[in-house]
Amino acid sequence: MLRRLLMLRTVLFVLLMGYFASPVLASQEGSAPSNAGSAESAAGQGIERISVEMTELIQSAQQASGDEREALQLRLFQKNLELREQLARAIEQRSVAAARLIELLNEQVSYAKGSISYLDEKIKAVNSDINQAKDEDKLALVNNLRELQQYLYSAYQWSWQNLEWSKQLGVPDEAREQAFRESVEQRMSLLSASIEYLNQQSNIIGSQVSSSPESEKAALQLSQLILKQRLTIATDRLRTLVALADKVGLETSEYKRQIFEVTGSITYDLLNSKVAFAIISNWSSSVLDWLAENAPQHIFQLLVFVLILFVARAFAKLTRKMVGKAVSSKNLKLSQLMQDFFISMSGKAVWVIGIMVGLSQIGLNLTPILTGFGIAGVIIGFALQDTLSNFAAGMMLLIYRPFDVGDFVYAGGVDGKVSHMSLVNTTIRTFDNQIIIVPNSKIWGDVIKNVTHERIRRVDMVFGIGYGDDLLKAEAVLNEIVDAHKLVLATPEPNIKVHTLNTSSVDFIVRPWVKTDDYWDVYWDITKEVKLRFDREGISIPFPQQDVHLHMAEGQFAQANKPQD
Repeated sequence: MLRRLLMLRTVLFVLLMGYFASPVLASQEGSAPSNAGSAESAAGQGIERISVEMTELIQSAQQASGDEREALQLRLFQKNLELREQLARAIEQRSVAAARLIELLNEQVSYAKGSISYLDEKIKAVNSDINQAKDEDKLALVNNLRELQQYLYSAYQWSWQNLEWSKQLGVPDEAREQAFRESVEQRMSLLSASIEYLNQQSNIIGSQVSSSPESEKAALQLSQLILKQRLTIATDRLRTLVALADKVGLETSEYKRQIFEVTGSITYDLLNSKVAFAIISNWSSSVLDWLAENAPQHIFQLLVFVLILFVARAFAKLTRKMVGKAVSSKNLKLSQLMQDFFISMSGKAVWVIGIMVGLSQIGLNLTPILTGFGIAGVIIGFALQDTLSNFAAGMMLLIYRPFDVGDFVYAGGVDGKVSHMSLVNTTIRTFDNQIIIVPNSKIWGDVIKNVTHERIRRVDMVFGIGYGDDLLKAEAVLNEIVDAHKLVLATPEPNIKVHTLNTSSVDFIVRPWVKTDDYWDVYWDITKEVKLRFDREGISIPFPQQDVHLHMAEGQFAQANKPQD
């Protein structure tokens, strides 16, 4: 790499000698003695000293070869930069005779002009080599191109500075200034066209990379890398030339717009109204062109997509009705929860199929989407393990049907009526009208008590009487009360028996059978009637009590009752 760089500089320094040696030698032979004698300032002496040194370096470089010549040429280039610094200071301070300054300025003008012409030819040659070279050899040539472009920009920068110096010395050259403007304009136009072409090619190869087999991706990626590097070089050079063009009064809003669209870099130039208008105008034009070319086709595809959605919606409703009739058959004996599940899933399945068919009709490739759903499903499965556990528990509840919608249950630590159930959770309405949502995994993993699953239930009640009350009379009263209640079923027969001789009472069990819906009405009615009848019949309902007996020894009793002195 270093060798190529030195070779490139060698070519440039040969140009330097070709365009600069003759004027320097001529000026040294014709005017050096008089100027040396008349120089009154340190700046003037510095300019003459550098000029003499450059003459000696040119002569030495012409006679040298190999690495020595390359070193001399590098030194010559650096000396020219020193000369321009001294010349700029002398022009500002007017510390050197005007005639001499003009003479030196003309030498710099000649050198800059020749450099631009020569570098243009070299850049064309390198671009041609890049187009013809193999991909593995293009990177080195691209680096050479970047180097040449940097030298070319330096030459343009010197040309503009030469024009400014001419104005300061009172010898403005309108023709040369106009020629410079035209050269900069032409150069920006060429770079703009090159940027547009390279950007287009890079996008094309980028699309090919995404759809090509793995065996071809490496070569395409290398080509894309080379194109992006060339695009970066061209964009950087256009940006630097735009800065020069602004200094000489050229219109650059379109070029700034192009730089922004290619690089996406937000700069101060975007605050310029012309640049902003150019960007908006270009976007508007692009949108209108796209609409003119693609709008009819996309509108038709959109109409087809909407039509498919309407058909899918109607078919989903029809499917839910058909499935609803099928699952409600008495032969299947499916729970209401299972019926709701099948009806809901059938409609959703038709909707999903309809949407996928519609998306395929508008040109969307469903393969990556389905693949993405598969990958996302695995990731979501790990992230939502608790939700999947609830889902599995919901499926088990649907299959084994421990309860149905409308049943009164005790599940997951909650009492109430089953209001709704999904595959994830169950909604229970409590007896005081609260809504409690219980995860299915908690219900399935705990005891489930279904109060209303069976058609009839037994009401279990216990009534106690005192030990002094008539046992047979109390039993007869209880039988009368149960037999008289119209909601008590005759079959199975009620069970009324003396159950326990408790500590404070004699307890009867009263167990009539009722319809499940009549459970609480019977419980409350019989409890009330037992209290009223027992009161009328003089049968007591004892409350818990204890008799406490105190036994004291005779000596302790006498001591306790002995009079006090």
